Amino acid sequence: MVEAEARGRVPIAVFASGTGTNLQRLMDVEQEDQAWPAQIRLVVSDKPDCLAVARAQRAGIRVFARQPRDYPDKAAFERDVLEVLRECGIAWIILAGYMRIIGPTLLEAYPNRILNIHPSLLPAFPGRHAVRDALAAGVRETGVTVHLVDEGIDTGPILAQTRVPVDPGMTEEALLERIHRVEHELYPQVIRALLTGRLSEKRREWD
Repeated sequence: MVEAEARGRVPIAVFASGTGTNLQRLMDVEQEDQAWPAQIRLVVSDKPDCLAVARAQRAGIRVFARQPRDYPDKAAFERDVLEVLRECGIAWIILAGYMRIIGPTLLEAYPNRILNIHPSLLPAFPGRHAVRDALAAGVRETGVTVHLVDEGIDTGPILAQTRVPVDPGMTEEALLERIHRVEHELYPQVIRALLTGRLSEKRREWD
């Protein structure tokens, strides 16, 4: 951590609810790339038993993992999250498979500082079943979108998109694997560009 801080890396928190493959990719880039501009100081999860939490713990990263149902409401949960974010000096929140809608408490504390990656070409197929919905619609291509988070569901300003072809008869598992490969390349590229001032809020495609 001290070495990373000496390089002037921006402190970020990664929010995850599942297997944490994008989290792992970001951890790997941080370790491997001397010029990487971010440092993961905190992982936040609403699923204490998920694999993403285990990945963070193995890497020695501080974890805040609580069940939101143990709180009286979303605001109470987010107030506890915000307290830890401030303790860690977090500048940006990076959502990586986090399956909860971000509420006003965090949106107001981090305006235009919360980033999400979504497995479709937004505005097509928002929500948690984007891959399944794309297959059900019979589309020949879908994609990956990186966007800033607002109060809606996958409605924030789009920063970057990459198209992903859909093969005839493709299963959800196979398409998700293809999308993940794209996510693991696109997300670090956009985060790097954003934190180094080379990417504005203007929509941009990465093909």
